[in-house]
Amino acid sequence: MGSSNSKPVQQEVHQATPKPNPELDKPWRKFDWGQKEALKEKLENFSLSFQDVKDIKILVAGQIGAGKSSFINSINSAFQGRISARALVDAAGGGSRSFTRNLKGFTIRNGKKSLPFVFKDIMGLEADALAGSQTDDIINAVFGHVKDGYKFNVEQALTHKDQHYTSDPTLSDQAFCLVYIVAADTVHFTDDKLIDKLKIIRQTISDKGIPQVIVMTKVDEACPLVNKDLRKIYTSKKIKEKIQMCSDKIGVPLSNIFPVKNYHDEIDTEDDIDALILKALEQIVQIADDVLVDIKS
Repeated sequence: MGSSNSKPVQQEVHQATPKPNPELDKPWRKFDWGQKEALKEKLENFSLSFQDVKDIKILVAGQIGAGKSSFINSINSAFQGRISARALVDAAGGGSRSFTRNLKGFTIRNGKKSLPFVFKDIMGLEADALAGSQTDDIINAVFGHVKDGYKFNVEQALTHKDQHYTSDPTLSDQAFCLVYIVAADTVHFTDDKLIDKLKIIRQTISDKGIPQVIVMTKVDEACPLVNKDLRKIYTSKKIKEKIQMCSDKIGVPLSNIFPVKNYHDEIDTEDDIDALILKALEQIVQIADDVLVDIKS
């Protein structure tokens, strides 16, 4: 007979490790999701602080495939109330070379008139050695030395002998803000060559008082939480970490970094997408206009 004191065999209980919560307890940035119409009206009635300048030019640079042209199209879409595709986009994607090859300026229209800011779409940044001339071309474009229509050459930067070079640019030729477009789903910055390019550009134009802004695109592709609900963008731990990484690596302050979702496969505009796009645009325009205030004074 078995002993009455024998103990029953204890079964091991395996408890699944709880998954970390991908969401913060409270938003890391306050955001009013109902401000779309107020932002549109404010931007439609915007006037420059320095009347000698016809419009604010904003140069858009960034990684290949990050969505530079799509960001410009998304701004137009927000004002038009329909999906706009004025800046051509590479639908195939995945290319190792930039789809944008020529410098081109895009005015923003609200359906009735052109607004006083122009976005300059520039060739995507490439990290390889053959693209070494790109930093010079971007810097020259910021300072107004590059005319629209210039075809970028990864092997040689624009020179003063070229017909597309402006030796004595006016204030209206210059850009007053440089916007870096960075894709949230690939923002790991493991390529030191790309980081070095961004730092060279940043340092050179900062010395001349030109501010920089980062627009982080593809937030829905980088974070499942945001993919399910765009309004989770400012409570997403993943998006906050990626924005902090951008700030640390490039040196742009957090207050100048804006996560957005570009229009991609939508056939109608959406208020939440528009609100993020328009808020980023409002900040970009105000930051650029501050430069004009300093010049005027």
